[in-house]
Amino acid sequence: MMSHIRKLANPAGERNKQPILEVLSKFLDKTQPGKKLLEISSGVGLHTAFFAPHFPNIVFQPSEYDTSLFGSIDAYRMEANVPNLQSPIAIDISRPCTDWDNDHNVNFNSSAESFDYMLNINMMHISPFECSEGLFWNASRLLKKGGLLITYGPYAVDGKLTPESNVQFDISLKQRNPLWGIRDISALKKISSANGIASKQIFDLPANNKCLIWEKVADGSVIE
Repeated sequence: MMSHIRKLANPAGERNKQPILEVLSKFLDKTQPGKKLLEISSGVGLHTAFFAPHFPNIVFQPSEYDTSLFGSIDAYRMEANVPNLQSPIAIDISRPCTDWDNDHNVNFNSSAESFDYMLNINMMHISPFECSEGLFWNASRLLKKGGLLITYGPYAVDGKLTPESNVQFDISLKQRNPLWGIRDISALKKISSANGIASKQIFDLPANNKCLIWEKVADGSVIE
């Protein structure tokens, strides 16, 4: 059942939307029509509503596991008032895309290699590791070859988590839920490689976060 259509606040999202947009502008095509982007874990809906007007040639499809947020996602969508931003759909990223079921006529059984981009902001550290594994597995099935997966959030690098504020944040996350925690990029690279996805570029962004660019380079083969 859809919640009331009312925008929910996301102060962190308001702060990071412009830095993320600047990274997206380096990689997302702005001219070729018919491009498609699937956002996983859209939260309150702030990001796709902010990004979509900047890329009118790309159809943005928001999604969310927590369907109580659909009302907020739709409120941001209606405020943006652009034709390339779709209504949200329900996705559990920890499950294979062939098992996804929704009421918006998006048939993921026939969506293999149909997306040019996938976007995932601030999900990995506040979800079980199975969600990160599912993100790469599904990206390898849904992205076209050469398609990009773009992720954002706090990350550790080769076992090192900095600065101290991120160390404390990681501790607080695990206290809230032992299955949560800031992920190490090296661990993510192992998952991505097993799914034919390679790390392309890493950007350091404000508030000790990073934006990671991943590219689908093969079909489920290991990339050294």
